[in-house]
Amino acid sequence: MSTGTRATTAFLLMIVVALVPPIPTTASASATDGAHPLWRWPIDAPRVVASPYRAPAHEYGAGHRGIDIATAQGTIVRAPADGMIAFRGTVVDRPLITIEHPGGYVSTFEPLSSTLTPGDTVSAGEAVGTVAAGGHTVVGAMHLGVRLDGAYINPMLLFGPVPRAVLLPCCAAP
Repeated sequence: MSTGTRATTAFLLMIVVALVPPIPTTASASATDGAHPLWRWPIDAPRVVASPYRAPAHEYGAGHRGIDIATAQGTIVRAPADGMIAFRGTVVDRPLITIEHPGGYVSTFEPLSSTLTPGDTVSAGEAVGTVAAGGHTVVGAMHLGVRLDGAYINPMLLFGPVPRAVLLPCCAAP
């Protein structure tokens, strides 16, 4: 790579870094910035995202409108925030539950077995069911989708700050 090419690459990298807004580094900053409330994780540790949120290119495009959390069948799932059960039932081949939360948020968990019924209220941290089998997730995972005013959002935004991407050098020095 020539000296001029390296200088141009470094300059472009500085512009990209300058244009990316800073992300809060503490949960309290995230909870008070007004963008989103701070939710509790629906399962106890360890918390491993088996498949991340992938926004579709357009409303009907392919994507992954939620996250899949690695967890064993039978694991207790808790309400991430206060809310009301909006739906509990089986859709195609998977049991699921949907919770309406204040502020226009709606969370859906699948596959999830529950004895709650629509209209039941839940508090943050209260058990809402257990991980079941079925659906599009791999065995050993549970899907969590979140909508805000009808549009899907990345659930990770509600569990504290999302780590900022770090750009690493792409090439070895000559």
